[in-house]
Amino acid sequence: MKLPLVSLSCFVFTALRLAAAPSVVVSVADQKLAVVENGFAIAQFPVSTSKFGVGDRPNSYATPLGLLEVASKIGANAPIGTVFKSRTPTGEILKPNAAGRDPIVTRILWLRGLEKANARAYERGIYIHGTPVEKLIGRPASYGCIRMRSRDVVNLFSAINVGTKIAVTTSHLRAAISQMSTSLAFASN
Repeated sequence: MKLPLVSLSCFVFTALRLAAAPSVVVSVADQKLAVVENGFAIAQFPVSTSKFGVGDRPNSYATPLGLLEVASKIGANAPIGTVFKSRTPTGEILKPNAAGRDPIVTRILWLRGLEKANARAYERGIYIHGTPVEKLIGRPASYGCIRMRSRDVVNLFSAINVGTKIAVTTSHLRAAISQMSTSLAFASN
């Protein structure tokens, strides 16, 4: 069967656009996040996933695995260290490692699960967000979310859009990037 030239060119353009769109891989094993473009990590950041392990059970405080997407971005113009309660800035600003405090700060990327295994992520309020407890970044320390240093979450926030795909995996980062690139390439064909 011969495809019309217009349909073929639209397909090629769509595939190229999908391949070029950045995606994000989070390795629970490495406690790292990578922004991936065209199959290559263009930025990497240390993170903290849940100290309660992985999963999507209600009230588990676990980090959900699988393919998710950014459902909304909150805090675009907020100063670094802005404290959020119920996704609303409180007016308080915290410095990194402020004693006795562990709120959500700086930016929020609210995640929506795209698979049965992470379907509750949005209703559970699973985010990628800043934390003032930066000394714990690099080891599991969260209550389900993916925590980042404030300066890192600002960079991530500006690099990705609503709809960006986020793969959270127990694989090591290098293997996860390769798997995600192959999956997205296959999906665009």
